[in-house]
Amino acid sequence: MMTQTIGRKLRQFRQKKGYSQETLADRAGLHPTYIGQVERGEKNITVETLAKITTALGIPISSVFDDVLSNPMPSAENYPLRAYELFSSLSEKDQRRLYDILSQIRSLL
Repeated sequence: MMTQTIGRKLRQFRQKKGYSQETLADRAGLHPTYIGQVERGEKNITVETLAKITTALGIPISSVFDDVLSNPMPSAENYPLRAYELFSSLSEKDQRRLYDILSQIRSLL
């Protein structure tokens, strides 16, 4: 579970930077396949490798754990925050699409 959470967080940071998996792998000195496996939570990541990835992303290692440590278990109270984090990781175009979809769903409730 933790590996998947860390992987999702790293993917969000990578996408915010506009990097492909290949670009991030090149900047971190890792193989693109490995980056994909980490992002999907298929590989356990060492602190050393995490440091390489976060350095390549230009973020502090602690930022990967910020919400993991503050919200270890999903609860109804943190759904708005989780939705915001998901929403903010999308491109502006995808944000508009998602907003339109959510608006339509809300009108049906």
